[in-house]
Amino acid sequence: MNDCNQYVRKNNCTCTYNCQRRGKCCECIDYHLSMNQLPGCAFAKISKSAEKSYNRDFEYFASLIGSK
Repeated sequence: MNDCNQYVRKNNCTCTYNCQRRGKCCECIDYHLSMNQLPGCAFAKISKSAEKSYNRDFEYFASLIGSK
Protein backbone atom coordinates (compact mmCIF):
# COMPACT_ATOMS: atom_id res chain seq x y z
CA MET A 1 0.00 0.00 0.00
CA ASN A 2 1.78 3.12 -1.20
CA ASP A 3 -0.38 5.85 0.26
CA CYS A 4 -2.82 4.94 2.99
CA ASN A 5 -5.06 7.93 3.59
CA GLN A 6 -6.47 7.02 6.99
CA TYR A 7 -8.95 9.89 6.98
CA VAL A 8 -10.56 8.63 3.75
CA ARG A 9 -10.42 5.01 4.91
CA LYS A 10 -11.99 5.91 8.27
CA ASN A 11 -14.89 7.62 6.53
CA ASN A 12 -15.40 4.65 4.20
CA CYS A 13 -14.93 1.94 6.83
CA THR A 14 -17.91 -0.44 6.93
CA CYS A 15 -17.24 -1.59 10.50
CA THR A 16 -19.72 -0.16 13.01
CA TYR A 17 -17.46 -0.67 16.02
CA ASN A 18 -15.70 2.59 16.84
CA CYS A 19 -12.15 1.79 17.96
CA GLN A 20 -8.69 3.31 17.71
CA ARG A 21 -7.87 1.13 14.66
CA ARG A 22 -10.75 2.49 12.55
CA GLY A 23 -9.37 3.44 9.13
CA LYS A 24 -5.99 1.88 9.93
CA CYS A 25 -6.55 -1.26 7.90
CA CYS A 26 -3.13 -2.85 8.46
CA GLU A 27 -3.41 -2.42 12.24
CA CYS A 28 -6.99 -3.69 12.23
CA ILE A 29 -6.15 -6.82 10.22
CA ASP A 30 -3.08 -7.55 12.37
CA TYR A 31 -5.15 -7.14 15.54
CA HIS A 32 -7.96 -9.45 14.45
CA LEU A 33 -5.71 -12.09 12.89
CA SER A 34 -3.69 -12.26 16.12
CA MET A 35 -6.92 -13.40 17.82
CA ASN A 36 -7.92 -15.79 14.99
CA GLN A 37 -10.61 -13.41 13.81
CA LEU A 38 -11.51 -11.44 10.70
CA PRO A 39 -12.10 -7.68 10.70
CA GLY A 40 -15.63 -6.29 10.55
CA CYS A 41 -15.29 -5.22 6.91
CA ALA A 42 -15.20 -8.90 5.88
CA PHE A 43 -18.57 -9.47 7.59
CA ALA A 44 -20.09 -6.26 6.26
CA LYS A 45 -19.66 -7.54 2.71
CA ILE A 46 -21.91 -10.48 3.58
CA SER A 47 -24.51 -8.92 5.86
CA LYS A 48 -24.90 -5.71 7.85
CA SER A 49 -26.54 -7.62 10.70
CA ALA A 50 -23.64 -10.09 10.79
CA GLU A 51 -21.18 -7.22 11.08
CA LYS A 52 -23.24 -5.57 13.82
CA SER A 53 -23.14 -8.77 15.89
CA TYR A 54 -19.42 -8.02 16.54
CA ASN A 55 -18.75 -11.77 16.30
CA ARG A 56 -15.50 -11.82 14.32
CA ASP A 57 -14.74 -15.54 14.57
CA PHE A 58 -13.65 -17.52 11.50
CA GLU A 59 -16.27 -20.17 12.33
CA TYR A 60 -19.09 -17.62 12.30
CA PHE A 61 -17.83 -16.22 8.99
CA ALA A 62 -17.69 -19.74 7.52
CA SER A 63 -21.25 -20.43 8.69
CA LEU A 64 -22.43 -17.26 6.94
CA ILE A 65 -20.68 -18.26 3.73
CA GLY A 66 -22.04 -21.80 3.99
CA SER A 67 -25.60 -20.57 4.36
CA LYS A 68 -25.51 -18.62 1.08
